[in-house]
Amino acid sequence: MTATHLQLRFTLLSDATFGRGDGVAGLVDEEIEHDTFTGLPYLRGRTLKGLLVEECANILYVLRGNPAYNLLQQAARDLFGNPGSTLDDDGLLHIGHAQLPQTLRDAIATDVEAGRLSANDILESLTAIRRQTAIDDSGAPERESLRAMRVLLRDLPLQADLTSEAPISDHHRALLVACALGLRRAGIGRNRGRGRLGKMQLHDLLITEGETEITQKAFDKFATLVKGQQG
Repeated sequence: MTATHLQLRFTLLSDATFGRGDGVAGLVDEEIEHDTFTGLPYLRGRTLKGLLVEECANILYVLRGNPAYNLLQQAARDLFGNPGSTLDDDGLLHIGHAQLPQTLRDAIATDVEAGRLSANDILESLTAIRRQTAIDDSGAPERESLRAMRVLLRDLPLQADLTSEAPISDHHRALLVACALGLRRAGIGRNRGRGRLGKMQLHDLLITEGETEITQKAFDKFATLVKGQQG
């Protein structure tokens, strides 16, 4: 069987906090996920999978009664596992962390290993600390509500490898692209304007000739399916 190696690429349209669930005493109340050796931030693959699964559920809910519903429901099970299962349960697709481009990561790792840069240098250069406080009904700041949160800066490109030991079909790719294009925000503070995602692209890294981006082709397939056509 032929393996599958896709890559989802997107850009942060606003600052984002992909939280790791704790803070750093005296610095931030909410620290972001980052590699301890290089300082490079990332969005955890398990979290990205959860976002795609959530968007997939929304799509299937809207398409109930559509001629393509059963086909796309089975595609969802194939890709992500059975509904109600844990995110680590079986599915064809393994979703890696969303990180900065590989060439940049390699260059930074080389400089850190050589002692020319430190992990803290890298983390500080790609992030900022934002502070916010809760406001009471009178418009005044609530006491002891000031919180500091590290954010990954906007306009940074991220990419996540999506791999499968088995081939996936065109309708699998169609659903996957629809889910990706439906993603709007990620991370902490999504309701406050943070974590906005955009410029979603799906690339097939096993294509050896020509353009590897398959976003539009896959979405056209999705549109054809939901319109009840066979093309």
